[in-house]
Amino acid sequence: MQKRTTLLVDSDLLERLDRFAARNGTTKTSVITAALESYLESHDTAPDLPFLAVGRSDHGRLSLDGRSIARREAGLRPGPDEV
Repeated sequence: MQKRTTLLVDSDLLERLDRFAARNGTTKTSVITAALESYLESHDTAPDLPFLAVGRSDHGRLSLDGRSIARREAGLRPGPDEV
């Protein structure tokens, strides 16, 4: 689903965007979308976790095991209780 938004952009930058889109036969929307996707991809530091669960268990180690798995998936070092 697409949504509309408003951007405040310096007039020189907007002119560059217009020229770039015209030269490449594309729309300003597609250029801005590609730029945002590229920027977010390179600056987003939140790890993509393959799962996330919330629950309760009588098994004492389950929460420690879950934290260990999540830290490993995120590329983090083990915590002090996981060594």
